[in-house]
Amino acid sequence: MKRTAKAHWDGNVKEGKGNLTTQSEILNKANYSFKTRFTGEEKGTNPEELLAAAHAGCFTMAVGFALSEKGYNPDSLDTEASVVMENFKIASVHLSITGSVQDISAEEFEVIIKGAEQNCLISQALSIPISSEAHLVQ
Repeated sequence: MKRTAKAHWDGNVKEGKGNLTTQSEILNKANYSFKTRFTGEEKGTNPEELLAAAHAGCFTMAVGFALSEKGYNPDSLDTEASVVMENFKIASVHLSITGSVQDISAEEFEVIIKGAEQNCLISQALSIPISSEAHLVQ
């Protein structure tokens, strides 16, 4: 499997702007710029937000897979990924998941979450601290 995305940029870093297009075209010339990345003065995306989305999606699917492997059928799983940037470096990612899963203990849910935190493909690709917290609702 191979996935691709394209970036286009015009101008200097502070006043210029660009766009991003993914292979699936779910992002199709999506705006990104210095302002969308650092100041929030413009509507658009940024690499850190896209990393958070990728990590949230990967992690949530990994949790779903692990639950299914253990015989659980989740009603719903919702994850928020927070990418922290310090001194122009991505410093960490924190994953907060809320799951509605019948007949599972909070302890077993937590074990599955910690496994997915370390084993989802995006986590494995990153060399920064990754943490998670689990919230089970029934």
